[in-house]
Amino acid sequence: MNIREETQRLEELVVGPRGVRAVNTAGRRISEEEDDVRTAFQRDVDRITHSKAFRRMKQKTQVFLDPEGDHYRTRLTHTLEVTRVARTMARALRLNEDLTEAIGLGHDLGHTPFGHAGERALNELMKDVGGFRHYEQSLRVVDVLEKDGRGLNLTYEVRDGILRHTCDPLAATLEGQLVRLADKIAYINHDVDDSIRAGILREEDIPGEVREVLGRRYSMRINTIVSDVIQQGCDKGPVHMGEKVGHAVDAFYAYLNENVYHNPVVKGEERKVLGLISGIYDHYYRNPDLMGREFAAIADRDGLRRAVCDYVAGMTDTYAIAVHEDIFVPKAWMVK
Repeated sequence: MNIREETQRLEELVVGPRGVRAVNTAGRRISEEEDDVRTAFQRDVDRITHSKAFRRMKQKTQVFLDPEGDHYRTRLTHTLEVTRVARTMARALRLNEDLTEAIGLGHDLGHTPFGHAGERALNELMKDVGGFRHYEQSLRVVDVLEKDGRGLNLTYEVRDGILRHTCDPLAATLEGQLVRLADKIAYINHDVDDSIRAGILREEDIPGEVREVLGRRYSMRINTIVSDVIQQGCDKGPVHMGEKVGHAVDAFYAYLNENVYHNPVVKGEERKVLGLISGIYDHYYRNPDLMGREFAAIADRDGLRRAVCDYVAGMTDTYAIAVHEDIFVPKAWMVK
């Protein structure tokens, strides 16, 4: 018996009846031989962690565009927080931690530069050819864009969880549903934390209902929500929050939506994002050879507009700004 087989035997003891054991995976799009050391879901964790798209998230916006300071969340740190919250709940509920981790690490791989502002910009540019949604792009990244077009060939359960972390219907696995909850738990709490750091909000501004039910500090609020999800259990139906905590979380999100996500101070620079993304998109649409052979193949298969969209969506904030400057800002020696 090899190490993978020993791990799979342990999963029979650790993973409960509603969790997904690696031995029961629905498989990959392209069949592969099993690894001697890692289960199928552990291999997916490694493939995602070592992907180029995963590394690029370190320079992609979460909420604040180009914040001054080292402690603001990026898309990568958000992903890590989501994954940790999800794994904590998975362990307590006797679900598969490795599957949960793979979905958590991969759920935002398709996010654009400049966060949801970039997503809205690309959706506007692509609206007559299917639009753009980051959760669909995350699946596209792992299926067809990584590894020079070969994709990561992940398991069905991970792919499903990545796609369904935002959209309906819910993920087919409870592990995927947990990541969906963990995503919201993470961002409503860390976005407030970053907003307080930025001077946009004060702790005492948070509605009384939220503070009374969820807690008066960042760590207390996360603990309250996570503990509540665990307490609800997963004996039947989807994983969920209790009614009281769920109402408080909804009120918390509504408050953030009004005071952070649409705050003119936070979003003051977003009006520039559409122009920047549009300019870059148009430049590569008119000069597709600049994207390289990999994207030429995508253009042949899926059309030039989708290939350009893929190329722009994969950029980091800093690279997109540098490309825009290179295209549209005259060099110093040219204006002397």
